[in-house]
Amino acid sequence: MAVKTQLELEVNGKKQQIEVDEEEPLLYVLREDFGLNGPKFGCGLHQCGACMVLVDGKASYTCIQPCSAFEGKKIETIEGLHKSEDKLHPLQKAFYEQQAAQCGYCLNGMMMAALELLRANPNPSELEIRNSLHKIICRCGTHTRFIQAVKNAAQSNSKF
Repeated sequence: MAVKTQLELEVNGKKQQIEVDEEEPLLYVLREDFGLNGPKFGCGLHQCGACMVLVDGKASYTCIQPCSAFEGKKIETIEGLHKSEDKLHPLQKAFYEQQAAQCGYCLNGMMMAALELLRANPNPSELEIRNSLHKIICRCGTHTRFIQAVKNAAQSNSKF
């Protein structure tokens, strides 16, 4: 039987206390305990990117990493991007306008990787965009649309 412990996790700017097995992967806590379904279970091996979130501003896999490793860190999920009921985040808008996602399974990872890049470099080259997104597996093969969407977002002069 797993021993539960009290953890405080900061998710999308909100600190939350949770009683959980400290070895439970963060992905499961986000989905099952916090109801955040943006991060997905893909490969379970830190390889496909479906489970990505930003942790202290860095795109991070969550499918294997224990939730206790994230205590005291700022976790941002795709749900945290949508700050206003009537307005999309500039990156969401660019992805939508470019029709970048087909099935949507990789969308979370693509958006988190792109957001990390744009916050560090608001005007990346195509090579930098490709290098940022290459770690995300898109089985539909729409990488070119994702790359164009990130270029469009960068050209929008938005603050990320």
